[in-house]
Amino acid sequence: MKIAILTNEYPPHIYGGAGVHVEYLTRALTRVEPGHHSVQVLCFGEQSFRDGNLSVKGIEPDTSIPFRDPRHKKFNETMGRNLIMAGMLEDVDVVHCHTWYSHLAGCLVKQLSGAKLVLTTHSLEPHRPWKREQLGTAYDASTWVERTAYQNADGVIAVSESMKSDVNELYGVPFEKIRVIHNGIDLDQYHPTIDPAVLDRYGIDRSRPFVLFVGRITRQKGIIHLVDAIAHLKSDVQVVLCAGAPDTEEIGQEMAEHVEKARAEARCPILWIPKVLPKEEIIALYSQAALFVCPSVYEPFGIINLEAMACGTPVVASAVGGIMEVVVPDRTGLLVPFEPRGEGDTHPHEPKDPARFAADLASAIDQLLGDPARLREMGERSRERVEHYFSWTSVARWTMDFYWDLVQA
Repeated sequence: MKIAILTNEYPPHIYGGAGVHVEYLTRALTRVEPGHHSVQVLCFGEQSFRDGNLSVKGIEPDTSIPFRDPRHKKFNETMGRNLIMAGMLEDVDVVHCHTWYSHLAGCLVKQLSGAKLVLTTHSLEPHRPWKREQLGTAYDASTWVERTAYQNADGVIAVSESMKSDVNELYGVPFEKIRVIHNGIDLDQYHPTIDPAVLDRYGIDRSRPFVLFVGRITRQKGIIHLVDAIAHLKSDVQVVLCAGAPDTEEIGQEMAEHVEKARAEARCPILWIPKVLPKEEIIALYSQAALFVCPSVYEPFGIINLEAMACGTPVVASAVGGIMEVVVPDRTGLLVPFEPRGEGDTHPHEPKDPARFAADLASAIDQLLGDPARLREMGERSRERVEHYFSWTSVARWTMDFYWDLVQA
């Protein structure tokens, strides 16, 4: 089988969960009957290499695409890359696209070559209205591209049961076309790793437990609500925020203001590391944290929770989306009740009562920190759960089976 993977993110240019997914999935796919399949990756960037049955080519257009609104620049450049991708592919059996950034190319390849079009649902544009702050009216265009792709797809991989329902509800994709295949984790790379030097490097007190957040500064990840929760914490703890790459200048400024306010009101130290750290340092932080907090307001899966759990760290997370299929309450962490504002609001996924949500986050954190024995047991169970259910080897096999079902239909 000849498989084409189309994606915005690919190493070394990864900034989100979709990129992590593509990196490990492509690697694992090449190991499924390696003599029988080829995997070709087209991505955004300057990458160019071949390794056995895997080839990777980054797309960097040499032509400037005009735009009238500066917020349209990224969308227009994305569409230009999609046209180039579509022109580069021929004689492929499956074209597998990840996020709307590659969906137009996938639709064109399906029409031009007859390849089966597969989409993995990492997120859905209608559930991310805050993207309008970045894209302006190009958000309407990205949503149109996404809708068109789902309506033309031969098969859809949903990373959670929650996403399966969303794809059907939003875009009318029949359930029989959708297969749930969860995200995975590299168990050899993500494992308990103690490295006190990393703590020293970022000024984290080794003698005091710390609570960890890792993620972009975006409304989706709910980091502002976690910052607001810090003032409610009663435990003798540090809070470490590995948070960089703000979606917009405005949310970056909002984050800074909330951190400043929290530092003035909270009893515990707040360490903000405003950049994306190397993977090996993140793994060391996961491993040495007392617990990991994921306060997302929208999360199709939440691969970051798997990373923490694989490092033996329990999770306190919002009870939203795919998170509820990863974190098992009272066994691998705690889920915090979450009531969204709902349809009709400018930000429907934001909490209906932000103050209550922040207080509930703090309460869950305090509850676990107050019981070290329970925390240790949850850490052990977290690693066990990941080992049993979320290996990339299994994910790749299930994905390849789905390809075969579509090609042979």
